[in-house]
Amino acid sequence: MIGLQKADLARGQGVPDLDAAYKMLDTFASVGVTHFDLTHIDIDGEKRGFRPQQSLSQLKNSLPKLFPGAEARHNNIIIRPHSGKAQLVQLDDLDQVALSRVGEAAFLTLQTSPGNHQAWIAISGMDNAADAKDFARRLRKGAGADPTASGATRVAGTTNYKRKYEPGFPTVAILAAAAGRVVTAAELEALGLVATPEPVRQPSVVPLRVSRRHEAAIRARRWPDYQRCVENAPPNHGKTGPDISRADFAWCMTALDWGWNIEETAARLMEVSSKARENGERYAARTAQNAAAAVERNGQRKGRG
Repeated sequence: MIGLQKADLARGQGVPDLDAAYKMLDTFASVGVTHFDLTHIDIDGEKRGFRPQQSLSQLKNSLPKLFPGAEARHNNIIIRPHSGKAQLVQLDDLDQVALSRVGEAAFLTLQTSPGNHQAWIAISGMDNAADAKDFARRLRKGAGADPTASGATRVAGTTNYKRKYEPGFPTVAILAAAAGRVVTAAELEALGLVATPEPVRQPSVVPLRVSRRHEAAIRARRWPDYQRCVENAPPNHGKTGPDISRADFAWCMTALDWGWNIEETAARLMEVSSKARENGERYAARTAQNAAAAVERNGQRKGRG
């Protein structure tokens, strides 16, 4: 394992570090990552470019050309790794205490900004997609990580451009790397990192009911006010602003209650939410689906009342 050195900290002053980026890519490759989706996001969270299915060699060849333009335009370089060998789980928004709990299980840990950390864990034996998804959710919950982590991350050695950091933008730094480290579900459970399974509830098929106070809105085919959802959202983990994940969820619930379907809501979320654009269509679809389930549960409770 390679710890964070003084030289790494010294480079974290807005100066791109190709060596750190290459080391990050190689560490992902060591646990079976075969390709990456590459996204460019500007300082306001707007998507500025996308290259899917980039191989390790393609990405390594591209980065020296991309770095200068990203710095000049204040763009973030973000990758989404895809592994054919192990299930990858991203544990995001970890504080120092949470990071210390998961450090020995992770193959890569990052500092994305002062006080904010990220860990990546590769798990073997996750052949069933539904089981893998449930286990990843329980791992994020047990580790105290952001439950909505998207599986995309800023490239090490690049600058983290967000308005809240200007003018002292931090550089994404590698804290530790353990090439080839793949763990089992049993090992993670033995470390106490996995939340216990929730009781299985048999779903009932109940049509979504639309409240009378929204019938006019449905006829007019209006969308909810997204900015109002942001303003009413609780603070995020770092208390630096509103929790955009919660805002997105609340907005989706309102849109569904107003009669829009899941697909329409997910598509619209990609337009109004910078986090959805950064995290991709999977995030938008998952948020809309979870919101639909919540709307259905609310309808069932009202029906019993």
